[in-house]
Amino acid sequence: MTLLLFLEQVLNGLQSGVMLFLTAAGLTLVFGVMGLINLAHGSLYMIGAFAAAAIAAATGSFTLAIIAALTAAAAAGALVEMVVIRRLYTRDHLDQVLATFALILIFSEATRWVFGSFPLYLDIPDALSGSVRLPGGIEYPRYRLALIAVGLTLAAGLFFLISRTRLGIQIRAGESDREMIAALGVNISKLYTLVFALGAALAGFAGALVGAIQSVQVGMGEPVLILAFVVIVIGGIGSIKGALVGAVLVGLTDTLGGVLLPEALRLFMAPSDAAAVGSALASMLIYLLMAVVLIWRPHGLYGMRA
Repeated sequence: MTLLLFLEQVLNGLQSGVMLFLTAAGLTLVFGVMGLINLAHGSLYMIGAFAAAAIAAATGSFTLAIIAALTAAAAAGALVEMVVIRRLYTRDHLDQVLATFALILIFSEATRWVFGSFPLYLDIPDALSGSVRLPGGIEYPRYRLALIAVGLTLAAGLFFLISRTRLGIQIRAGESDREMIAALGVNISKLYTLVFALGAALAGFAGALVGAIQSVQVGMGEPVLILAFVVIVIGGIGSIKGALVGAVLVGLTDTLGGVLLPEALRLFMAPSDAAAVGSALASMLIYLLMAVVLIWRPHGLYGMRA
C-alpha cells in the first residue's frame, strides 16, 4: 500500500467517524440523561435520510433537503418521546427494549408504505462535487471533506452547548439528579422532550448527509445503531467527548482494517481468499477494540465510574 492510499483511507475513516459521532452523540445524550435504551434511534437516522431524499427530488435543493431532514427527525423524536417514551422512564430496561424495538418495526413498515421498497438517491450538491488536491498530492472528494468539517464543527457546538449554556447545565444536572432539578423548578418533561428531539435531529442530519454517498433505503439505520452502541460503550455512556473519540476510533479501525488486513493476508494466501478472509476479520476488529477497552476501562474511556 502506498503512503497516499494510506492517508486517503485515514481521511475516509475520519469522515466515517464524525458522521457516526452525530448518531452516537444523540444516543449517549438520551441514555445518559434519561437512562433510556432507545433501539429506535437508528429509525430516526433513516427518517432524516428519506425526508432529505424526498425533498431533494421534489425541489432540487440540497439545503431544503437538510432542513427537511432536521425537521422530520426532530418532530418524529419529540412525538415518540411524548407518546411512547414518556411512559417508560420508570419501567425496567426490558420494557424499554421491547417498546423501542416495536418502534423499529413500525417505522420500517411505515417508511416502506410511504416511499416503497426501492432505494432512493440523494445527489451531492454541485458546489461540493468533484475533488480537491490536498498537500502531498492526495486527490480527495470535496463532499467528504465537507462532511469532516461539518461533523467537527457540530462536535465543537455540542461541547459548547453542554458545558457553557444554561440548557447544558440543566442537561448535566438532569443526568446527575433529575429529582433535584425538578424540585428547583425545571420542567423535566420539557427538558426530556428537548433532549430527545435534539438527539433525533442529530441522527436525522447524519442520515441526510450520508445519504448523498450511499443509497437511502429501509433498514439503513440498524447497522448504524449497532455501531453507535459500540461507540458509546467505548467512549463511556453519557460523555460527548467519549462519543467523539470512540466514533473516530471505530471509523479508523473499520476503514483501515478493511484495507490493511487483506493486504497483509496476500502474503500468505491467494488474493481472492485474502480479500474474503480479510473482509471478515476486518468486520470483527471494532468489537475486538470494544472488548479491549472494556477490559482496560470497564466504564469506557471517558465514562464515570459507578
